[in-house]
Amino acid sequence: MGKIIIEKSIYSFEDIRLGNWSESDPYFHQALSFCQSWLCGKEEFEMSTSGSTGEPKNIQVKRKQMEVSAAGTGDFFGLDKGSKLLCCLNIWMVAGKMMLVRALEWDAEVTVVKPIENPLLETDDNFDFVAMVPMQVAACLDHPITRPRIRQIKNLIIGGAPSSSLLIEKILEQGISAFQTYGMTETVSHIALAKISAGDLIYKVLPGVKIGTDKEKRLWIKAPMAGEKKLQTNDLVELLDEDSFKWQGRADFTINSGGIKLQPELMEPKIIPIIQSLFGHQEFFLFGKPDERLGQKLVLVIQQKEKDVKKEQDLLLALKENFNRYHLPKEILYVDELVKTASGKINRPESYKIAK
Repeated sequence: MGKIIIEKSIYSFEDIRLGNWSESDPYFHQALSFCQSWLCGKEEFEMSTSGSTGEPKNIQVKRKQMEVSAAGTGDFFGLDKGSKLLCCLNIWMVAGKMMLVRALEWDAEVTVVKPIENPLLETDDNFDFVAMVPMQVAACLDHPITRPRIRQIKNLIIGGAPSSSLLIEKILEQGISAFQTYGMTETVSHIALAKISAGDLIYKVLPGVKIGTDKEKRLWIKAPMAGEKKLQTNDLVELLDEDSFKWQGRADFTINSGGIKLQPELMEPKIIPIIQSLFGHQEFFLFGKPDERLGQKLVLVIQQKEKDVKKEQDLLLALKENFNRYHLPKEILYVDELVKTASGKINRPESYKIAK
């Protein structure tokens, strides 16, 4: 029988089903309440979407969809009864809930910690399967205590946001077996996985998943974990074959500047080394500012409290050496603190609004 470990408390699945548990902390109480509902056979759960297929909203997800998703991941990684999992993602979101479902469906042992920046500081155990967001992976790799611990994870999946080129370099340097995920709430976690390697990330879909693109090259998905509904996403992809694709960015982030279409999420990884050489590990993004002549003009928004004229001039010179004139930011804006979504992604429109 599987079990859940929370701090120093250990609960069997049977204890949880029968209600033989007590947690005063609201976060851990919610985690165990969800598990109890699952073990008692609840058939439908409410989830908050992130907006991959439209405006963010609450949707009802059926138990069967979550069971299919857990089975697909288990088959992909060859995980079975008794595997050791770490749940360090927000259990209010689908990614965290699915880590609990996987443990329950695989009759596994799962350690639950709060979704802090470096979750491996909370446990020194070795795990067969862990899901993290890029920020957590980076924090684990940068800390001398947790760097060897993350290397011990047999299967690491990374989701919530794309991994930067710098993070991918660090993952490869440490010899970590890691996969970038592609998915959304409507598909109940990921429907495709890309092995992190030195080249372009190529996403392979899970068994039973069908994919295609519309006339604008936006990905559509038909999958058992989505209830077999055809979902039209706002993600631009290069379809390689019926089972694999390369992710190109979000269609709603596309910038049309004087008829030239710019994809920020393809351009940003190339800018990272330049930004870091001048500003350190500051976050940034590209955005389209309304412009009477061009329709939209490309601007670069950097998380930085004060403008530094010398660094800005050096940045523009470095960008000119690496990009053609159509791909050069026409303006650099600064923001004290970037606005983030619940899943940790940069909220571009809201961050742009407060930039100056």
